[in-house]
Amino acid sequence: MTAPKIRVEQATKRFQQIAALGPCSLEVYPNEFLCIIGPSGCGKTTLLRVIDGLVSPDGGRILIDGRDVTGPRRDVAMVFQHFGLFPWKTVYDNVAYGLRVHGRSEDDVCSLVPRYIESTGLQGFEHSYPYQLSGGMQQRVGLARALAVDPEILLMDEPFGALDAQTRELMQEELLRLWRGQRKTLVFITHSIDEALILGDRVALMSSRPGQIREVLPVDFERPRDPEAMRRSARYAELRHHVWGQLRAEVVGGAAR
Repeated sequence: MTAPKIRVEQATKRFQQIAALGPCSLEVYPNEFLCIIGPSGCGKTTLLRVIDGLVSPDGGRILIDGRDVTGPRRDVAMVFQHFGLFPWKTVYDNVAYGLRVHGRSEDDVCSLVPRYIESTGLQGFEHSYPYQLSGGMQQRVGLARALAVDPEILLMDEPFGALDAQTRELMQEELLRLWRGQRKTLVFITHSIDEALILGDRVALMSSRPGQIREVLPVDFERPRDPEAMRRSARYAELRHHVWGQLRAEVVGGAAR
C-alpha cells in the first residue's frame, strides 16, 4: 500500500484553557484530494495550520514523507478563505510574492508568473490591485500565488466560503481542472457537504471540539466528474444523507455537552 504523504499522529493543541484539537489522527495519500468537514469551531483550521507547520502541536506528531514537521516547508502552500492578498501589490506582484520569498531569480519570476496568471484566467488583470477585483478573481490570485511556487502539498482553508453560489461553483470547476493537470496532494476544508462530495476523493468528518477524526468516507465517483449527474444519483443522495446525519449528531451533541 502507498505510504501516506501526510500522517497526523494523535495531535493535540490547546489555546490557553481551551482544548482545540485532538487527539487527532489522519492519513493523506500522495496526489489525493481530501476534504475535511466538521462543526464550526471544531479545530479544522487548527489542524490545517498544524500540518502546515504554522502552529506546533502540544502533543503527537505531524509527518510529511515520513519526516517530522517542525515549521513551515517550501513544498507546502496554503490558500486562505479571505484571500490573504497584499492590497498594495498588483495581481502580478501578489502572484510573484512566494517565488521572491523563496529566492527565485527574476528570470524565473518573469517566466512563471504569466503562466499561472493565464492558467487561473487572470490575463489582462496583471496590473490591477485587489480592490479592483471581484471576490472570485481575488481567490484566483490567491490560488495562482500558491501554485506558482509548485508545492507538493496544497492546503485550502474554506477558500470558497466567502463567495456567492454561482462563483463558488465556477471556482470548484476551476480547481478541479487545475488539480487534474498537476495532481498535487490537496487538503481542503469546507462547511459544505455538497462541495466536499463533488471535490473529494475522500471526506474526513471531524467531531466537535476538541476536534478528532470520526470517520473517513470514500467518495466513489469516477473522475472527471459531472456535478449535475452526481447530484441526481442515488449514491450521491446516500452519501450526503450519511454525512449530514453524522454532522448533525456532532452539532447537536456538541451543543448538549
